[in-house]
Amino acid sequence: MTTKTMDSTRSVSPYQHHLPWLVILFIGSGCAALIYEIVWFQMLSLIVGSSAISLGVLLGTFMGGMCIGSIGLSKVVATDKHPLRVYAKLEAGIGIFGLLVLWLLPHIGGLYTSIGGPGMLGIMVRAVFCCLFLLPPTIMMGATLPAISRWVETTPRGVSWLGFFYGGNTFGAVLGCLLAGFYLLRLYDVSIATYAAVGLNIMVALIALWLARLTTYEGRQQSEQMKSVHMSPGSRSVLIVIALSGMTALGAEVVWTRLLTLTFGGTTYTFSLILASFLVGIGIGSAAGSVLARYIQNARNALGWTQFLVVLGLAWAAYLLTRALPYWPVSPDISSNPWFNFQFDFVRAVLTAFPAAVLWGASFPLALAAVASKGQDPGRLVGKVYAANTVGAILGALLSSLVLIGSLGTQMTQRIMMGIAAVGALMLLVIDMNPIDPVRPQRRSIYRGAGILITTLLLVWTVAPVPDLLVGYGRYAATYQQTSEYVDWVFVGEGMNSSMAVSDLGGGIRNYHNAGKVQASSEPQDMRLQR
Repeated sequence: MTTKTMDSTRSVSPYQHHLPWLVILFIGSGCAALIYEIVWFQMLSLIVGSSAISLGVLLGTFMGGMCIGSIGLSKVVATDKHPLRVYAKLEAGIGIFGLLVLWLLPHIGGLYTSIGGPGMLGIMVRAVFCCLFLLPPTIMMGATLPAISRWVETTPRGVSWLGFFYGGNTFGAVLGCLLAGFYLLRLYDVSIATYAAVGLNIMVALIALWLARLTTYEGRQQSEQMKSVHMSPGSRSVLIVIALSGMTALGAEVVWTRLLTLTFGGTTYTFSLILASFLVGIGIGSAAGSVLARYIQNARNALGWTQFLVVLGLAWAAYLLTRALPYWPVSPDISSNPWFNFQFDFVRAVLTAFPAAVLWGASFPLALAAVASKGQDPGRLVGKVYAANTVGAILGALLSSLVLIGSLGTQMTQRIMMGIAAVGALMLLVIDMNPIDPVRPQRRSIYRGAGILITTLLLVWTVAPVPDLLVGYGRYAATYQQTSEYVDWVFVGEGMNSSMAVSDLGGGIRNYHNAGKVQASSEPQDMRLQR
């Protein structure tokens, strides 16, 4: 299926000049959403704990709500409703629930502490508690993109605008991440940060209502004929691949967070730096993919090659994280102002995450173009693709944080993510290259598949384990390179919550390292402070 089959001559909307306004609205919406995410994660972590299990449950609940919202909007809201008014109501609802979480959570927190416990029962209690507060607003967040997507049509140009909406939302998320991490929570508190996000929601809702008053929406009738319109041939494989793309994206982000936290130090600002660098790549990639979706002849093929390039991006990140960045001759003590260290860390985070993140960002608009067909409800189209991507992201985040890193380590986890990306490429470029008759693969596709497999295996082999020096000394690893030959590493391991090591310096002196710092030792000057 190529995009030539769609009507490229029809206009996107009778009010095309309002579409840039919608991109601006999505920037504000994404900014507010990330402020909420960081604030809620901080508030709930103080109640349910800041362990990897708690954060995994929090992340799964947050993204699960967005998945439910993306699928459920087209089933709940009819197509004859004005998209801008629906979008405004969703933004207002998010702001209301943002205030409720701020006001009610501190008073209800004692309920969890009285019934929470260890084991599987404790995990279930955490999940229920997080769902109670996170699901309602996150469902509304997930419904915003499908709601506004009904303002365009499923033509190449319309699908391109959907990608721009997604990119604008991502760039807003970058602003919200940095604003919350480096300004609102540093100088003020969670209350001021929440009020700022609520103010953004109200402003976006008012502008959307103002635009709705300027336009008369000619709603599509939600007839049985529209409900019977299916996606393009081979759309199921595209949905599977975009789910695998989400899985590799969030799985890799978990691994990068673990390793970059060792490199940058375990501070409050580290997570904001890593998340912002990741989202910068996603935003730029979605913008580039939106342009490609308008002109490209075969979106399925482009999506398949994008997944193969993700393998290269993951190999690049693995090289930097384990073979390059820990040994850069840089000491954080040189600068007296931490702001310059933040700048340097942000550059290193962007250098690591940018290649793969750009490709993941481009995957979403390319997937939309690959499954779009004439006459679809854009809300259903976006909802299905967005939900598939989000489900994969949830699985990738939970699998990496709760299972793979603790049992197999970051080296094997990165290799698995590269393998999953290669599977996505093979599905579209080899196995399902011809969606009408996928049983007969062409000889050229077989050679292509062999090349993808051989390249992936070679790149997987290059992934190195986490350096002992990085686990032991974290961001000061480079300053210990000259003395590392005198250190005997008795034990180095990566647990679910942190990385740890035991080193022997000789003369009966041993150090216990956790998360890149010496936490205890048998040296006389340290023994005086320990009991």
